[in-house]
Amino acid sequence: MGERKLTMPSGPVPRETGSRTPASGLSMPGGATRDGVAPDGAAPDGVAPDSAVPPGPVLHGRHSAPGDAREIVLPGDLAPGAGTALLREFFDRPSHLVAPDLLGRVIVHGPVAVRLTEVEAYGGPGKDPASHTYRGQTLRNAVMFGHPGHLYVYFTYGMHFCANLVCLPEGSGSAVLLRAGEVIAGADSARSRRLSTGASRSRSSVSEVSAASAVSDSSGADGADVGRAEAGEIRTRSGGRRSIPDRDLARGPARLAVSLDLERRHNGLDCCADGPIRVLSGVPVDPALIRTGPRTGVSAGAETPWRFWIDGDPTVSPYRPHVPRRRGRTEGPQPDVR
Repeated sequence: MGERKLTMPSGPVPRETGSRTPASGLSMPGGATRDGVAPDGAAPDGVAPDSAVPPGPVLHGRHSAPGDAREIVLPGDLAPGAGTALLREFFDRPSHLVAPDLLGRVIVHGPVAVRLTEVEAYGGPGKDPASHTYRGQTLRNAVMFGHPGHLYVYFTYGMHFCANLVCLPEGSGSAVLLRAGEVIAGADSARSRRLSTGASRSRSSVSEVSAASAVSDSSGADGADVGRAEAGEIRTRSGGRRSIPDRDLARGPARLAVSLDLERRHNGLDCCADGPIRVLSGVPVDPALIRTGPRTGVSAGAETPWRFWIDGDPTVSPYRPHVPRRRGRTEGPQPDVR
């Protein structure tokens, strides 16, 4: 298999400004057409050319700083243009429209790239009882009310970090949860992260952590270690050698976050600017292969079929219905993260 190198900066990311290209089928201010082609000649479907990522001011008061560029190696058999970055307007749509369109796209952080195979959409305040924003804006969910294309990373059940991409204009409070994917670059780095963090605590000790700590915004490093341990599910080969199958590296939102090294410090980062975390166009999935159903582990709004996955893909996580917890409460119903 041939390989293709992509240069990624490693510093914090600035925010892109201005309206460019909307996603296919939407009309946007500024003269964009329904096929997603803006008058300035930007690419359709919210995809930016490799060199068309303008700088801009920062979001949430986070200032960008220059960082050393890093190269990652993507599989050479990806279609031409698969390494181009998605524009902000790709995310400036309702989450239940963005979610299926994210399948087959590639999220990159450092040496690791993950092709998304399973996602879940979450709506805005007063509309989606399964969403973190259902009861309005809080300190914890503030990023979901920011500009589209930003990363919303939260800590849940006192164990896990989960990553979401914000949708719709500022103030909307909507996002897509990244549930699972296939590691297509940097598998050794992803496996090393899973093994090293999973070894820090046993699964039995993790199961004793109270779900009440899920709403804490001061979890600290220890909380990250616990979440990663739960995400590990490390198998032991004969002879005592530990191993994680390729399909399980990012099979579930907590595992995906560990593989991509996404933590609280990345909450609010802009994935549409020239920064360390980007979402690339990848190869969109044939709509005939996309399946939809209830979201995993959701109690309220369980009938809403906003979980989307690629049919037959081995990296898709198993569906689990909501199981009531005995103690503690969370800020709104929480998606299952196993």
